[in-house]
Amino acid sequence: MLKTASSVGRLARVFKHSRPALLFSDPLHLTAGDETPLSGSSDSPWIPQRRHLSSGMFHLYNTVKELYDKILKSVNEQRTAPPNAWLWSLIENCANVEDIKLLFDVLENLRRFRLSNLRIHENFNENLCREVTKACVRVGAIDFGKKALWKHNVYGLSPSVGSAHHILMHAKENNDANLMVEVMKLLKRNDVQLQAGTADIVFSICYNTDKWDLISKYSKRFVRAGVKLRETSFDVWMEFSAQRGDIESLWYIEKLRSDTMKRHSLSTGFSFAKGCLLERKPEIAAATIHVLSQTLSEAKKPGIIVELQKLVSDWTLKVIKCQKEEDRKDLAAALQADIPAMVNGLVELGLDVNVSTEDLLAKDLLC
Repeated sequence: MLKTASSVGRLARVFKHSRPALLFSDPLHLTAGDETPLSGSSDSPWIPQRRHLSSGMFHLYNTVKELYDKILKSVNEQRTAPPNAWLWSLIENCANVEDIKLLFDVLENLRRFRLSNLRIHENFNENLCREVTKACVRVGAIDFGKKALWKHNVYGLSPSVGSAHHILMHAKENNDANLMVEVMKLLKRNDVQLQAGTADIVFSICYNTDKWDLISKYSKRFVRAGVKLRETSFDVWMEFSAQRGDIESLWYIEKLRSDTMKRHSLSTGFSFAKGCLLERKPEIAAATIHVLSQTLSEAKKPGIIVELQKLVSDWTLKVIKCQKEEDRKDLAAALQADIPAMVNGLVELGLDVNVSTEDLLAKDLLC
């Protein structure tokens, strides 16, 4: 019994004099599931790593305010680093703007703790920063989300294109071109490298909000930055150009596309065909669609008839409407002659195209 008591006493003295756990060490022994740090040294202490929490752990963290109080008490009063799980839980449980305000106050205090107590100058890793931005977007605290895109901030957040994508997706879902412009300015001002995924989102917003001037502006920026655009970006860009009847831009985009892609997608192929029609070349338009019928996958071939019908019934009205008033009559007459010629050319090439052009000939395209 005396031997046991002596052993317990020694253990107590060891724990009493042991160093406090660094911030985001795991005193709760949570199941490991760390993300690789994306910012700062991987062996540096106090770089937050996300861990998977079992559902039973969350009874410890009832509200964002309770987590906020716990973290601040730890760093400001006890001068010890709180567990990793507290910050991650706070981020995940933010439900409104007031919660986000508490989150950012916590980040500022943790940043200060890093500098003064641990002498660590690196920002949090980018994974945490993306999750902070995601939480801001989720609750509609967009102004706070934009703070994560600043290179120099008091929160220890590192701007990244991943964080920007969360806000840009919010702009896309809400057709908010103004927010997109703000984000693109922040990315430029804070030297955040653009990616192909950024172009996908930006081009879609420009198309959906009918902002040809913006897609023209930002496409130049993507090209100058050396971003390798995806097929989906070319789909939107070429379709937008063909819809406006801007042949010069269409052939410029087609040149960029053909430099990196051997074959047309369904969308770019039809945009190319529309450009041929605008240049009074229905036979080349028919040949282009015929090639599509041979190169597209079986799953996508039914889309040819759908796109043909849209060309006849929708595109003609849209492209005429985009022209100067004095040019509309001539274009309408040209399309009423050349689209049937293209369809006849497809039939001669052996395509079974059940598309009627009678309505095109009968209706007044200038209405």
